Amino acid sequence: MATYTPRITEHGVVTLSEQAWERACRRAEIIGPLAQSETVGHEAADAAAQALGLSRRQVYVLVRRARQGVGLVTDLAPGQSSGGKGKGRLPESVERIIRELIQKRFLTKQKRSIAAFHREVAQACKAQKLRVPARNTVALRIASLDQIKTVRRREGQDASRELQGAGGVPPTVSEPLEQVQIDHTVIDLVVVDVRDRQPIGRPYLTLAIDAFTRCVLGMVVTLEAPSAVSVGLCLAHVACDKRPWLEGLDVEVNWPMGGKPRLLYLDNAAEFKSEALRRGCEQHGIRLDYRPPGQPHYGGIVERIIGTAMQMIHDNLPGTTFSNPGQRGEYDAEKMAALTLRELERWLTLAVGTYHGSVHNGLFQPPAARWAEAVARIGVPPVVTRPTAFLVDFLPVIRRTLTRTGFVIDHIHYYADALKPWIARRDRLPAFLIRRDPRDISRIWVLEPEGQHYLEIPYRTLSHPAVTLWEQRQALARLRQLGREQVDESALFRMIGQMREIVSTAQKATRKARRDADRRQHLKLSPPPVKPTPPDADSADSQVGNLPPAKPFEQIEEW
Repeated sequence: MATYTPRITEHGVVTLSEQAWERACRRAEIIGPLAQSETVGHEAADAAAQALGLSRRQVYVLVRRARQGVGLVTDLAPGQSSGGKGKGRLPESVERIIRELIQKRFLTKQKRSIAAFHREVAQACKAQKLRVPARNTVALRIASLDQIKTVRRREGQDASRELQGAGGVPPTVSEPLEQVQIDHTVIDLVVVDVRDRQPIGRPYLTLAIDAFTRCVLGMVVTLEAPSAVSVGLCLAHVACDKRPWLEGLDVEVNWPMGGKPRLLYLDNAAEFKSEALRRGCEQHGIRLDYRPPGQPHYGGIVERIIGTAMQMIHDNLPGTTFSNPGQRGEYDAEKMAALTLRELERWLTLAVGTYHGSVHNGLFQPPAARWAEAVARIGVPPVVTRPTAFLVDFLPVIRRTLTRTGFVIDHIHYYADALKPWIARRDRLPAFLIRRDPRDISRIWVLEPEGQHYLEIPYRTLSHPAVTLWEQRQALARLRQLGREQVDESALFRMIGQMREIVSTAQKATRKARRDADRRQHLKLSPPPVKPTPPDADSADSQVGNLPPAKPFEQIEEW
């Protein structure tokens, strides 16, 4: 099959705007190979339509124009069928309305959809008794705008950077796992608690995406702000077999994409430069690389998929907070919130499956197909078989010397008999490297002096409850407010118990108050029950099912 090579001559070049010329080149790049094929199936046409922002019918029109043309870029230039030489399809008065409303209503931070903008154009035209243009016509006027200026006006300077040229070139990739990008975002959605379905706040999403296949490799949804722990959890999700996790979520999704990354490409946030991440990556042979400061477009791959996920949430889930007040309007996100954190995680997992099976604009094929092709070529990437051990390597690092009673961290003692051989020679040993999970500090992992294995060491007092690092710090701050400079472990856990009891009592009181309020509201809105009056033996009611007599209208009004 001959390849389609666009030829550029002077014909048409000087008469096309820069934007129109770029669109024509883009069309030639995508439509050219289709024009060389004997037949163009619907699947190929739909992929081209998605890439160009056109309909399937418009793609077939462009294919026909390319076949009838002479191989020039201008064969596919926009506006070739313009209703006659030198004439536009719309009257100038309608064109003027569209131009003015584009400036005043479309190019704003509210980011109105094309459908909403077309309704405003239609209203303005009807008010002046002018013909209403078709939605596709309005969409074409918008598509002809300078894309960089449009994004800058609607989304801000930062969002437009990835559309602009920049010094240097982001790292290129040719295989899966060669480069994995990770980033976080706060989710534009309010979630509810499991027990009472009451709003508890907006969670965070951490995503990892493969730069070559555009496949999502890992995902973490949590109420905790981004940290070294969420990075470690996401990496563990990337590197390990996801089937046990999917079974635990009770969702049927084929998500085979995973394996140990060769390079992590990250921004310059603190959690991406922690000792925990650096040491974990060194341990597992994962290289770290960072985007140049002030050049966010270098991480555009992961940021685009995060933007896609947020748009899906805006469009489909109750309780969305939207991205700005203009979009939110009078929508009460907390009142409409309906999903728990686990339910949101299940929904996002299904959304990832849908994304993997959809044609990607930049790849012209589904990410899952790209992954399958690469796996067929280089083999299935191996996954980590010991997820807990892998995660431990990415948990926050602490260093402590060993005492006769074990380790003391933040006023809490940790001990196990496995420490006895080292306690005897503790004076000759340096400080131990320890890993701790802030979500549950009831145990720590201690790297043995030879540096080969971690030992799991629990509380010395096993009766203490599992607590989070946040609870421990809150209790410690409270004790010091009370003048307790010398804090002992027993006092610390007593304070944690008291604080938990306060929270539990407050939750019970809140639940009761809300139930009582709902009950009062229900009684207020419900009419009182009608008491049936015994019918008279000779009345008509006694002859028709013994129905009670109807209440007068005036009595009903008094309800």
